[in-house]
Amino acid sequence: MDFPEDLRYTREHEWARRKGELLVVGITDFAQDQLGDVVFVELPDVGDTVKKGESFGVVESTKAVSELFAPISGKVVEVNDPLTDAPETINEDPYEEGWMIVVEPSEPSELDALMDAKAYRAFVEEQE
Repeated sequence: MDFPEDLRYTREHEWARRKGELLVVGITDFAQDQLGDVVFVELPDVGDTVKKGESFGVVESTKAVSELFAPISGKVVEVNDPLTDAPETINEDPYEEGWMIVVEPSEPSELDALMDAKAYRAFVEEQE
């Protein structure tokens, strides 16, 4: 299980990476492992707004359908459109090529409330 140190994590197993003033968002290695083979992903459109803790999309696997929850509030400025045709990328590379959306945060301080890698690792170990 991989827990990159440069990310912040949610209890719903999403991650956020700072990229200048923007945040890149995806699901964690743990989440994709629990889901199994991802076969479909539904993401918001560029220009949509997301609100911390609220659903922004869906990921479907051979095992389950799971909602995606925004780790931070803001406006979607980029969507990883290739995931529509290749959702398995989420399983293969959840932290790089498998990213989902880029958000321009409306409340950047919300990022501070997310777990760091050490706290998230401990949280996952409790779940197992």
